[in-house]
Amino acid sequence: MTSSEDTASDSQMESGGKLPGLANMPAFRFNAPRPSPIPVLIAAPHGGRNYPSDVLKSMRDSDSSRLKLEDRLIDVIASRVSAETGAALLVADAPRAMIDLNRAESDVDWTMVEGGLGFPRREVSTRRARTGLGLIPRRLPATGEVWLRPLQRAELEERIEHIHRPYHDRLTAMLGDLHRRWGAALLLDLHSMPPLSVERYGNPAPNFVIGDRFGASSARSLSAAAFTHLEERRERASHNRPYAGGYVLDRHAAPQKNIHALQLEVCRSAYLGDSREELNDSAGSIVDLLSGLVRKLANETAALAPPSDFRQAAE
Repeated sequence: MTSSEDTASDSQMESGGKLPGLANMPAFRFNAPRPSPIPVLIAAPHGGRNYPSDVLKSMRDSDSSRLKLEDRLIDVIASRVSAETGAALLVADAPRAMIDLNRAESDVDWTMVEGGLGFPRREVSTRRARTGLGLIPRRLPATGEVWLRPLQRAELEERIEHIHRPYHDRLTAMLGDLHRRWGAALLLDLHSMPPLSVERYGNPAPNFVIGDRFGASSARSLSAAAFTHLEERRERASHNRPYAGGYVLDRHAAPQKNIHALQLEVCRSAYLGDSREELNDSAGSIVDLLSGLVRKLANETAALAPPSDFRQAAE
């Protein structure tokens, strides 16, 4: 088993779900200040690094696969930004290799599940799952197949029941609490990405990608505010290319109800060392940059609330 670094003060963090194969280990942790000082929730669904030993033994090349699948240490960045701003926080301890929290329960590649395509249940793998990066990742570019053995159906169902469903239930509840207090809420779904291609995106390539499902997951003013902040800090950002957001935004964003969601990708080289195993000297600057972004987005989100709701929150 490998363990995560602390993501926030243990006295402030609560936990939920459970990791199959690791006794008494939660699937995720969260911090929801009451009353909430700002209407923003930061989530990091791909930062989990707690691996049961049987999962590691089932991987063809665990070191390479883990490094490519994880948003390595983005949960630490999220925690520090939360501490700086007062934003609510939700971070996964369950690793993406076990189950991808940014995929729907239906995004299963049934060819990797023992008996998955057999009688009497004839499941059909979704197009997304067939790419190899479904609910349970099956293969990676340049690495190939992730697993040495088929996944048992019972393992799949256990991970959905104890990791995926509780995580999304908690996310729904936390956004609902923020919305009830403020009249509007924003989810900032925080991820990291490999460096973007200079040939495709220009030199220097953007260190950030803001995804809003092509305008479907948030008010336009929020995306605009995010770009303005990054431009003021002389940072380049791309909009929805190559990452527009995924299942998390599709499921939890409801702009018509004043529940908004943005996905933010941060280039790993901007905050990780060359080995991608530890934070680099620029990580503090990234925390400062993102803290300023969260504060700006919090103000913009609060401004979207009906006047009566905003006055109540301010009191």
